[in-house]
Amino acid sequence: MTRTPVPLNALRAFEASARHLSFTRAADELCVTQAAVSHQIKALEARLGVTLFRRSNRGLHLTDEGLALAPTLIESFGTIDRLFDRFAGGGVQEVLTVSAVGTFAVGALLERLPAFRMACPGIDLRLLTNNNKVDLAAEGLDYAIRFGDGAWHGVESDAICPAPLTPLCSPMLARRLHVPADLLRLPLLRSYRAQDWPAWFAAAGVEGAAVRGPLFDSSLVMVQAAMLGEGVALAPPAMFAREIDGGRLLQPFPIAAGADGYWLTRLKSRVPGSAMQAFRRWLLEQFAKYRSGAG
Repeated sequence: MTRTPVPLNALRAFEASARHLSFTRAADELCVTQAAVSHQIKALEARLGVTLFRRSNRGLHLTDEGLALAPTLIESFGTIDRLFDRFAGGGVQEVLTVSAVGTFAVGALLERLPAFRMACPGIDLRLLTNNNKVDLAAEGLDYAIRFGDGAWHGVESDAICPAPLTPLCSPMLARRLHVPADLLRLPLLRSYRAQDWPAWFAAAGVEGAAVRGPLFDSSLVMVQAAMLGEGVALAPPAMFAREIDGGRLLQPFPIAAGADGYWLTRLKSRVPGSAMQAFRRWLLEQFAKYRSGAG
């Protein structure tokens, strides 16, 4: 026995009404009248032999049957809508998912995204942020931008730019700093990278420095705390150029230390598609002068 297909318009009317819990807002979204939405819902209820909505003084509510039907339809129509979004502008867009450590995303990448959209209009970039601890496979990422030495297990790494670290602090605290050893009288804001402050003090010629101070899992938050006068942060000044140029953050000493930098990483097992290749090429070109020492 052949089943009569459920009308697509009726399913769409139900899905929109279930999301909004309003026939009026569903009608506005679908560009039809409220009466048309109500008619489609009644037709669907008749076809299924159940009641999908109930009305009360507090508005529209889904019945148990409506609650059972709504999630699948909302997900399905959402998938269809996202698929058609990829054809915006007359051509299919390839989705590219990139996770970037927050300091690099805010300090260097966001201001360059308009240029990327112009260079690669066929790529739908999904940008996430991380605190440098990321699982490419589990999170379904095409790329992850990280800070370190480039040696991560199971990944291919391309150097984006070096990022030596230097103390950064508020103007108020900077007035108390005359030589590097003066830092030991102030709270030193720390990241999870315990080696950074000792490496900087060694480069500054300060021996046996005991590093104490609050610990942060985000360099962005750590530097915000430094701007508020909570202590001195150790961070890459190039990522905070706006704050330094605006006088909200000062670099009290010209000494910078550390051989680490930012890296573009992908799983070795991941074969780069056209969008991945285009993003890699664009990103490395953007920072080529920094790798050559001219930036």
